[in-house]
Amino acid sequence: MPSPIIEATGIQKYYGDYRALTDISLSVANGEFLALVGPSGCGKTSLLKILAGFEDLSGGSLTIDGRDMAGVPASARPTRMVFQKLALFPHKTVAENIGFPLKLAKRPAAEIDAAVRHMIELMRLKESYLTRFPHELSGGEQQRVALARSMVSQPPVLLLDEPMSALDAKLKKSLQAELKHLHRHVGTSFVHVTHDLEEAMMLADRICVMRAGQIVQLGAPAEIYYRPADAFVAGFIGDTNLLPARLTPEGAGLRFDCDALDCAAPMLAPGQLAPGLEQGGEALLMIRPEMLRLLAPGETAEATIEGEVAEFFIRGASIQYRVAPSGGGAEIVMDLPGTSVLPAQAGDAVRLGLTLSDIFAVRP
Repeated sequence: MPSPIIEATGIQKYYGDYRALTDISLSVANGEFLALVGPSGCGKTSLLKILAGFEDLSGGSLTIDGRDMAGVPASARPTRMVFQKLALFPHKTVAENIGFPLKLAKRPAAEIDAAVRHMIELMRLKESYLTRFPHELSGGEQQRVALARSMVSQPPVLLLDEPMSALDAKLKKSLQAELKHLHRHVGTSFVHVTHDLEEAMMLADRICVMRAGQIVQLGAPAEIYYRPADAFVAGFIGDTNLLPARLTPEGAGLRFDCDALDCAAPMLAPGQLAPGLEQGGEALLMIRPEMLRLLAPGETAEATIEGEVAEFFIRGASIQYRVAPSGGGAEIVMDLPGTSVLPAQAGDAVRLGLTLSDIFAVRP
């Protein structure tokens, strides 16, 4: 892993008697894209503001680019921030908005002009936009200008506070691609707060899942998605099925007893267990919807679920089915590839199949 540009150790934050952050310790590598996710009030925006210098620490230490940030104001930090509300200057042109940080630094006019034109090219904006004002641009174009302004002075760290949350779905997809392109080409470390879990999975090198002011899990997107630390992370990152089970040690693995699953050899290997389940006990079996398949009559699988289609949703590239298990319990969610011919309708009796290696057990 590259050397860290951000080192946070034991960060605490209190607002009066309310504790917003508890013992937050994490590192962000040079050039890394880290996403902070979690429910509202979990502390992710407070952490971002502490990194930016807009909030003071109540405890712990913070180092950015090798320098202790204690007492260092936001204006003197090696960071730039893109806000949810873009805060572009309405009376300044696009060129003036982008070049404003360099003008504050008293850079020569020729250098500012060259840097602004470079950012326009990098953000794939037309050169004719340089003389326009923010109100003459679309929401996506304003977002690109805000990103260009934050990056024109080449900060080591860029902090993003849900800058795409107000955009429509199609425009958001386009801007996500631009953000990925920008990160790949400038080498700056990004720390991105988002409620959009798909966005975090798409963009980030690592995801930090927070809850109640603490870090629950920090890891690569695939690790967070397929090997969550507990049921909270499993349910928070994407749709999933969590089936109650009892685990009992047997040989090199653990046998599971789960009413919803029909299985001839109900065994899990040690690599299919979240921390704390090595000795067995009560657990939830996590099965991602895309791991399930619809079985044809007579077709077999390592584990099966019988039920009735309660509802389905056509998503274009995929079809999501919700199946009520025959033995009762929560509906099972299954995602199948999109097709012009529906494989099942509401009310149909169905059998779902899965491979045992696709199961991961988490703590309740």
